[in-house]
Amino acid sequence: MAFKPLHDRVLVRRVESEEKTAGGLIIPDSAKEKPSEGQVVACGEGARKDNGELIAMAVKAGDRILFGKWSGTEVTVEGEELLIMKESDILGIITSDKAAKAA
Repeated sequence: MAFKPLHDRVLVRRVESEEKTAGGLIIPDSAKEKPSEGQVVACGEGARKDNGELIAMAVKAGDRILFGKWSGTEVTVEGEELLIMKESDILGIITSDKAAKAA
């Protein structure tokens, strides 16, 4: 990918939402909400303190994340619709149950 976010910004690809409910009902496109879950595509280096010291990013490319419903700005990069947002818009990192138990 030919795009690198600056400072504490993160480039995110939305994860597609489920096509069916738990009960098996198919959700039409008009009723679907945009998912607030995504995968980090690229990250900036991080924010800087007043003294110039770098604050490292808490997320990295490949992390699966949750973000607020109205977070980020939609951009098109190489024909793909992505979101760019500040790291502070990210609510948390989703880990698999196996990875959480191993830690």
